[in-house]
Amino acid sequence: MLTIYLSALLLGLLGEVHCVGMCGPIALILPVDRNNKWKMSIQLLLYHGARILAYGTMGLLLGFLGKGLQLAGLQQKISLVFGIIMILVALFPSVQGKINARLPGFWIRFIGRIKHGMNTYLRRKSYQSFFVLGFLNGYLPCGLVYLAMVGALATGSPWQGAIYMMVFGLGTTPALMLITWLQSMFSVRLRNRLNKLIPYAVALVGLLFVLRGLNLNIMFLSPGKEMLQVDRKKEMMFRKKMQKIQHTRPHESP
Repeated sequence: MLTIYLSALLLGLLGEVHCVGMCGPIALILPVDRNNKWKMSIQLLLYHGARILAYGTMGLLLGFLGKGLQLAGLQQKISLVFGIIMILVALFPSVQGKINARLPGFWIRFIGRIKHGMNTYLRRKSYQSFFVLGFLNGYLPCGLVYLAMVGALATGSPWQGAIYMMVFGLGTTPALMLITWLQSMFSVRLRNRLNKLIPYAVALVGLLFVLRGLNLNIMFLSPGKEMLQVDRKKEMMFRKKMQKIQHTRPHESP
């Protein structure tokens, strides 16, 4: 899974420019205390920490769904299919726009409520408001986040899905932190240049998922069915040992 987590970090790091374009305007209007750098740092840490936490909750739910697919014996196939989807999105960026344009009505209404909530908290300067703003921002629609969600689903594990999304969120953080501190750092010309790297990052992540789904028996990169079965047996043995320890632990006297 280390390779998959690194792919999430890479997707986040190279996707920072996209995030600056999408979430940068929000980062610029955050009601941070620019006269107190210490307080401003805490405000930004709360904001981005909550945003990463929101990604983690999405990854957790997607991981549960992926685990159901794993139990049905579809994990490798799902990884292969989603990897191909990522590569197609990288090769044909217009596909992403069509996906965003066809979002279901209930999701659009949900996003509307999130934006309304963010407008309310943007008028406040308490630490709590920065945490809420960051958490709400994590659920705003974004093509790059959708791709990361595909990766979280393909992990086939709630905790691995959560970690995948949080690592992705961590990768997007440096540029968003800097744009708040140094508003003039990211010029339009620089963003346009760096923006060209995003399809390569998406294609690379997609390729990793394709390899993972091919069962090539390559450690970390493309584990075969035998390796996955060994991992599951180890996990089951570990759980049994923990259960035995809990049952044999002496009861503490009140």
